[in-house]
Amino acid sequence: MRDIRTAVAELYASGDTFALATVIDTYRSSPREPGAAMAVSATGEVAGSVSGGCVEGAVYELAQEVMAEGRAQRATYGVSDDDAFAVGLTCGGTLHVLVEPVDPARHPHLGEVIADIEAHRPVAVATVAGGPGRLGARRVIWPDRAEGDLGGSRLEAAVDDDARGMLAQGSTGILRYGAQGERRGDDLEVFVQSFAPAPRMLVFGAIDFAAAVTEIGAYLGYRVTVCDARPVFATAKRFPKADEVVVKWPHVFLAEIEAQIDERTAICVLTHDPKFDVPVLEVALRTPAGYIGAMGSRRTHDDRLARLREAGIPEDRLARLRSPIGLDLGARTPEETAVSIAAELIQTRWGGSGRPLSATEGRIHIDPLAAAPGGGPAAAPARRPAGTR
Repeated sequence: MRDIRTAVAELYASGDTFALATVIDTYRSSPREPGAAMAVSATGEVAGSVSGGCVEGAVYELAQEVMAEGRAQRATYGVSDDDAFAVGLTCGGTLHVLVEPVDPARHPHLGEVIADIEAHRPVAVATVAGGPGRLGARRVIWPDRAEGDLGGSRLEAAVDDDARGMLAQGSTGILRYGAQGERRGDDLEVFVQSFAPAPRMLVFGAIDFAAAVTEIGAYLGYRVTVCDARPVFATAKRFPKADEVVVKWPHVFLAEIEAQIDERTAICVLTHDPKFDVPVLEVALRTPAGYIGAMGSRRTHDDRLARLREAGIPEDRLARLRSPIGLDLGARTPEETAVSIAAELIQTRWGGSGRPLSATEGRIHIDPLAAAPGGGPAAAPARRPAGTR
């Protein structure tokens, strides 16, 4: 829902009932990940997508039923590869979708949830999605409180505990319980959608390449900060897509926010000037950031490594540095270079080979649980919890 929150907020503010369709589980190749959503208004207007076009028509019809009947419904779309085109789910995977009627009476906390997403405050929504429970029963969980009725205090206590763990990890997916919250993987399914704060991208060096990287970082869902010590270059006007522009020496700023950096953070050092990039990389390489890249030629890279070794940075930390930054796409312009950096970020996140898909075999989409250790920066969908498909 994060991607369509503006449209959802407008529908919610109108007070009218609308339908919200959410992907709650997938199997094999699927067009969208759990959490992808589509809203359908009472007048038939649509925002968002659950499948990239494969089954939107069927979901739209189901949304009309849900609004008319006033109760949630769950649908499964999936066929084998051989007859996928005949049915409409062309990827050949399986998609489980929960469609709910939504209005202020049925979902009294949705406005607060959207406000929290906008303000980068963590919040999770747990919804009964199958089994013996009441389909569509919902509970909203914050780090320090929870509201809503799932059908029993013991179940709610278990869900609250597990949802907070998922929220801390940025995970979204289905959990299975017994009717009283027993953690036995039973038939009661609860879909937990985590809205963790967006991952951060820290761009050091207010140059033309940084403007392109900032724009594509924002497009991928990062909260982007640009930092440079030169106030004439580090201005909001030059970086309209950045969430913040900081005028400060890069290593000083990074040291100040070091405690805020996690495995989802991407650090892009684009200064290719040793007086800037060596000090900031000294700090960056001691953080848990999932991606640390630095721009420069091969000669600049060799000189940078020598300076970092002289500064006492051990080899295991140096091995984390992606330099020259980006995948080998033959990029030359700032925009092309930004695409190569984005490609490397996505590869780091999901563990892809970086080869043309036409030269590979097997499944296109890698299971997030099988991605490279450490996870890398989360560029869009968060990981599903262990135990989900």
